[in-house]
Amino acid sequence: MLAVTRKSKIKEILQEKKSVVVSELAEMFSVTEETIRRDLKTFEDEGFLTRTYGGAFIQDGVQNEVELSVRETAYTDSKQLIAEKCAELVHNGDSIFLDASTTAIFIAKAICDMRITVVTNSLKVISSLADYSNIHLITIGGLFAPNNMSFIGRGALQSLESYYVDKTFMSCRSLSQTYGITDSNESMSEIRRKLLTRSNRVYVVADYSKFDKTSFLNICDFSDIHGIITDKHLDSNWIDFLNEHGVTYYECHNNHE
Repeated sequence: MLAVTRKSKIKEILQEKKSVVVSELAEMFSVTEETIRRDLKTFEDEGFLTRTYGGAFIQDGVQNEVELSVRETAYTDSKQLIAEKCAELVHNGDSIFLDASTTAIFIAKAICDMRITVVTNSLKVISSLADYSNIHLITIGGLFAPNNMSFIGRGALQSLESYYVDKTFMSCRSLSQTYGITDSNESMSEIRRKLLTRSNRVYVVADYSKFDKTSFLNICDFSDIHGIITDKHLDSNWIDFLNEHGVTYYECHNNHE
């Protein structure tokens, strides 16, 4: 297969699936992983995609659900900064909920030395905190979704009715002043929507790539949350908008801007 044909097909896959894994593409096209990495680097230079360790994804499209293995290695510096800021908002004795986002995994590692209760639907978070006796770890039941390593569905929603926490830290796919806080996964959106009624305070964690975009499913309006924790330096328009909706803005400084 000619290189130009291979690259065209990779673009088609990205436009359909929104994310790719290097090893899978190499097997599909019978080329080396290094060849695929060069192809993806070309697309990144063109501004078509964002590369991660072992894969790549595109931001376009309201139904843009990126594979967990790709999300885990995207914007890791941003997620670490956000996690450290989240830890500053948690105190010994708190009960918190961590969702099944990849940012939640970083938060779990940042709060692992605290004496707190953590409720979660994330198997990754459970694995991160399982060995810490100081953490009272509660997992909600439900249907296990291997694509997100999380527990979802009616059982998970019913289980959440049994708990009320001090603080929830949840992510999303996109934030828009016009369309609110949105996501691309229906089951995850249901969990996050339920959390709005089971928490004293709800914090949305979002790296700089999620602003001024819209995804397929509405989670909530900005008036439904209490704070946004991000590494994005928001302009005055965004700050005024958040103030009008009673949302506290927590900025984590990063050197990408």
